[in-house]
Amino acid sequence: MAERKNGLTYADSGVDIDAGNRLVDLIKPMVRTTARSGTEAEIGGFGGLFDLKAAGFEDPVLVAATDGVGTKVKIAIDTGLHGGIGIDLVAMSVNDLVVQGAEPLFFLDYFACGKLDPEAAASIVAGIAEGCRESGCALIGGETAEMPGLYKAGDYDLAGFAVGAAERGSLLPRADVAAGDTVLGLASSGVHSNGFSLVRRIVEASGLGFDAPAPFSPVMTLGGALLAPTRLYVKSCLRAIRETGAVKALAHITGGGFTDNIPRVLPKHLGVGIDLARLPVLPVFKWLAEQGHVAELELLRTFNCGIGMIAVVESGAAEAAARILTDAGESVAVLGEIIPAQGEHRVVYNGHLDLSW
Repeated sequence: MAERKNGLTYADSGVDIDAGNRLVDLIKPMVRTTARSGTEAEIGGFGGLFDLKAAGFEDPVLVAATDGVGTKVKIAIDTGLHGGIGIDLVAMSVNDLVVQGAEPLFFLDYFACGKLDPEAAASIVAGIAEGCRESGCALIGGETAEMPGLYKAGDYDLAGFAVGAAERGSLLPRADVAAGDTVLGLASSGVHSNGFSLVRRIVEASGLGFDAPAPFSPVMTLGGALLAPTRLYVKSCLRAIRETGAVKALAHITGGGFTDNIPRVLPKHLGVGIDLARLPVLPVFKWLAEQGHVAELELLRTFNCGIGMIAVVESGAAEAAARILTDAGESVAVLGEIIPAQGEHRVVYNGHLDLSW
């Protein structure tokens, strides 16, 4: 069949297959660094493989989670700071896995853009690989989609998918969560990856650019400070679960904050009493509250306010659990205790957040 002269090509429509191949070549060494028992962490095939038996499981239950990073990507795009956003992507899924007592096994990512920049995309994947290494899971595959007309040049979005496993009978939350159990809070690293539509609106109203010094951390730019990657709680929480036997429930504080996330891991007849004076509010949240005139209850339902993970533990083992979590690198605060539910109010706040500078 004769080739048409001056025929259109896929590249003419804005999709560069060669750029996609270059990206694969750039990220292959990064992916290999995430290899763990159960996989060789090699990409390039049509699917990723994982061997549960080789990972040491006898009677596993699989747990899956998927998420993105929301409009935090807009700040990464506007600042050109892409590295940490990959860590965010991993954290949002693997932190949800450990909440159910599961060990993360493998991760897949989906990257969609208007025009593929292999170097920028490789920076994002480098962050994904770092997040996987820190969580002990393998990056075994992903997908890159170049979609001109749907995304503007420079714009992109991310989605992640993680699978973990736990031995049957060891899943969280446990059925014995009871009134009187102690509630521990593990410090966050910043805003994490929720509430950024409100964050961006507050920044816009402030008149500051992302390249301006951050009012709450002058040694950093505002954009850089807001892009602090989501903290990964996997290894510390798994250690506490396995070494104490006292962790009854975990709650990842994401969209919905304390108000909506803690009740998700409690029986219907139980609630939680939180002493807000014990909550170590990070400076970024004090600035957001002041600059945006955000009410206290709105803060608690939108942001993590300084606590990214909640642990419910047996009261008699709270000190030991806190010590193990601290040894694993966490900053731990005793926030309150489990209480009988008071009608529709499952989370009861006592006192007020310290929002003073």
